[in-house]
Amino acid sequence: MEAGVAKPGPRRPLEGRVGVRPAWVQIPPPAPCIFIKAGNAPLCERRIEVKSTEPTNPRLIRMINRLEKASRVNNAPIWRAVAEKLRRPTRARIEVNLWKIDKYAEGAAAIIVPGKVLGEGEIKKPVIVAAASFSSAARRKIEEAGGKAYLLDEYVEENPKGSNTRIIV
Repeated sequence: MEAGVAKPGPRRPLEGRVGVRPAWVQIPPPAPCIFIKAGNAPLCERRIEVKSTEPTNPRLIRMINRLEKASRVNNAPIWRAVAEKLRRPTRARIEVNLWKIDKYAEGAAAIIVPGKVLGEGEIKKPVIVAAASFSSAARRKIEEAGGKAYLLDEYVEENPKGSNTRIIV
């Protein structure tokens, strides 16, 4: 061994040291930036991807498209209003219980619910109810009372003008 030359010692792992990342840690690439000149220094504004709030259920999308088409073809604005209510985000969709339908069904041949009908409460009158969907209990109770439960696109074919109907939200 020569004087003045040191032999390298055993290598210490880097993981325990401050400020050093282990080799297995992946750093994600930075999000694309838009550079905006503010005064003398550019600022980086991160792009945020906003999640779509439109419906993603294919059956519901087809139903909305059929309602909009029926509105144009039959010159019936009621179907456009129902389609707009169905396009809402999931957290703002309409759910109506049977007791509310029973309460407001007086004098209308049919009730339209632009959302889901739930089975809470009783329905005593035979009434036609058209909705985007029904719970099994709601459908059973409507039919036991002598009424009919239609999906909206089925009811559009039966009553294309939407006359003598009432929308319940």
